[in-house]
Amino acid sequence: MPRKISLMFLLLLPVLLPVGGCWVVTNPVYVTPDFFPAPVANSGRLEADVRYLAGIVPARSSRWRDSLDRAANYIADSFALAGCDPRARAFKVDHVKYRNVICSFGPEDAPRLVMGAHYDVYEGSGADDNASGVAGLIEISRMIATEKPALEHRLDLVAFTLEEPPHFRSENMGSYVHARDIVEEGAELKLMISVEMIGFYSDEPGSQTYPVGLLEWLYPDKADFIGVVGGLFDRSSVARVKSLMSISDDLPVYSINAPAALTGVDFSDHWSFWQNGLSALMVTDTAFLRNPNYHEPTDNPDTLDYRRMALAVDGLYQVAVGY
Repeated sequence: MPRKISLMFLLLLPVLLPVGGCWVVTNPVYVTPDFFPAPVANSGRLEADVRYLAGIVPARSSRWRDSLDRAANYIADSFALAGCDPRARAFKVDHVKYRNVICSFGPEDAPRLVMGAHYDVYEGSGADDNASGVAGLIEISRMIATEKPALEHRLDLVAFTLEEPPHFRSENMGSYVHARDIVEEGAELKLMISVEMIGFYSDEPGSQTYPVGLLEWLYPDKADFIGVVGGLFDRSSVARVKSLMSISDDLPVYSINAPAALTGVDFSDHWSFWQNGLSALMVTDTAFLRNPNYHEPTDNPDTLDYRRMALAVDGLYQVAVGY
C-alpha cells in the first residue's frame, strides 16, 4: 500500500506542483469579512484633488522644491479640513529640505497601520502617478471625519516625498525616512500599505499586461480590476487586505504574492519598509503594466476613471478601519 501511494503521488506531482504554485501566487480568499459602516468615497472630490495636484507647474519633482511645497501645503490643508492635526516630517537630502505630511487617527500609542502615497512625480502632471494615490488618502481622511469609527489601532495617512528617480530605491526616499523612524522609535507596526496609482482602468481586451507570460493564464486581460501586491510570504496580510477591499462587484480585487525579483513587485514605497524589516504591501492599478501614460506627459487627469477610483478608495477605507 505505501508503495502504491508513493507511486500515485509521483504520478500526480506534475499536476500538483503547478496547481499549488497558482494557489500560492493568487492567494484566493474564501471568507467574506464583516464590512464596516462607511460613507461612500466622493468621485467629484477625488477628481478635484487630482486636478489640483496635477495642475501644479512646474511639475512637483525633486527639481522643483517650490512645487513640492505647494503640493505638501495642499495635502496638509486638506487633512486639516478633515479634522486631522497634520504634521510634517522634514529631512534633508544634499542640503535641501523635503518633507512628508502625516495625518493620524486613533489612539496615539496603539499599534500602527500606515497607509502611504508619494506626492512627487517623475515628470509631467503625474495624475495617476501618483496624484490618484494622494487623493485617495485625502478622501479617506474625510470619510473618517464623517463616520468617526472607533479605531483600536493608530492609522497614519502619510504623503511621502522623493519616491521617484533619482531617489527611487534609495535611503533618500521619504518612505525610507518614515520606515526608519518607526524602527528607531521601537513602534509596533501592523502593516504598511503603499497606495500606488489607483485611477486608470479599461474594459478593452488586451489592456492588461504582465511581466511574465505565465501570469496571463492566472489573471484577466482587461485592466478592470485593482491589485494587491505582496511578497512571497506575506500571504496572510495580502489575503486580509484583499478580502476587506472586495466590497463591490464593479471593481474586482486580484492579488499576487511574488518575490521582489519579479518586475514591479517592489516598485513603490513599500520597498522602503521591506528594507527596514517591516511588513508592507502595495495596492495599485498595476502602473506601466496597463497605463500607457506612465512617466509620460500624457498622464493627465482626463485619462482617469474616477468612478472606479472611488470604489478602490471605498475598499481602502475598509482596510484603514478594519485591518
